[in-house]
Amino acid sequence: MSRDMARMQLETIEVSGGPRALGEAVGEAFRDRIQRFVEMRFEAVDGYCQDRGRAGADGLLEIGRASAEIFEAWDPDGYAEHRGIAAGAGVEPLRLYTASNMTDVRDALLLGEASGPPLKKRGDEGCSSLMVPASHTVEGRALVGQTWDLNPPDVDYVVAIHRRPAEGPRTWSITCTGCLSLMGINEEGLALGTTNIKTYGSRPGVGYLDLLHRMIRAGSVDEASAILTQAPLAGAHTYWLSDPSVQVEWEASPNGSFSRRVEEEPLQRTNHCLTSQHISIRGEEATPSSRARFSRIGSLLAAGGIDVARLQEVFSDRSDGADSINRYAEDGQGTATNAVFIADAVERRAWACRGPADRGEWIDLGF
Repeated sequence: MSRDMARMQLETIEVSGGPRALGEAVGEAFRDRIQRFVEMRFEAVDGYCQDRGRAGADGLLEIGRASAEIFEAWDPDGYAEHRGIAAGAGVEPLRLYTASNMTDVRDALLLGEASGPPLKKRGDEGCSSLMVPASHTVEGRALVGQTWDLNPPDVDYVVAIHRRPAEGPRTWSITCTGCLSLMGINEEGLALGTTNIKTYGSRPGVGYLDLLHRMIRAGSVDEASAILTQAPLAGAHTYWLSDPSVQVEWEASPNGSFSRRVEEEPLQRTNHCLTSQHISIRGEEATPSSRARFSRIGSLLAAGGIDVARLQEVFSDRSDGADSINRYAEDGQGTATNAVFIADAVERRAWACRGPADRGEWIDLGF
């Protein structure tokens, strides 16, 4: 990044109260941006479906409606907050729900069969995450984090929300305006995040943002894992979870959930399935970018001596050009790094930036 290029700023907001009040405060604060975000997501979805062999996105709202009803029954507090956001922003709740959970809703539209051939596509979506055990860090505390990579225009809507709920732990979450939690940490030291994978068997159900928003209110990795494994999931994703003593990753879909626990070596994840159960029904082939990022993170972490500054460097890596960990809009993949997040569960502290790791201003998120 050139010296005269201004770094992207990550806007923060603090809200408090019950679920409805939390949502209304967020909706009112970001009203205009939420309205634009919803329209942007709907404008993009037809092209996404056409790139994957479908004429358009007919049926999308019906899947969104069914999923929202499942969400309301599964997590009434989370749904009340969603309704509050919609009310505060002046957006129809179903359109907001479908736009914010677009990844899962469109997967249910395109990958609803039990199995099938991997979809042909243009572009390469997906994030990169890592989990480093205490044995590999300078200060002897585990560190976790990820890039959040998706549509380049989404970067204009990335914010950090500090919630002080009437009940439950305080939380910091990085998300898009109008959405619930995407990656974050709570005051108990539970940190979490996600990367995207795709499998057949997607369906109306609890979306990944719904799940993350419910898990971030848990008190431990074990509690959050129980929430995940019992949820009626809509689509396939991976989820990393870290508390002061445990780090675990889940590769989860409506077809099953499979865990990897961090023990002696770091773990990394990009956007292809690793379990045989999911590989057999994968919705897309592993892309060159996903494989390159997976390999590069592994090699960078193997050297040890990891601290927060070093992870910021890892997330800034451009060694593989357009297939790098750090993704720019100008790479032309249809995907860019829109936010980056690093957490230390023992210290109950996190660091985040908007945009790529080398173009965003890092801020300290703590309690």
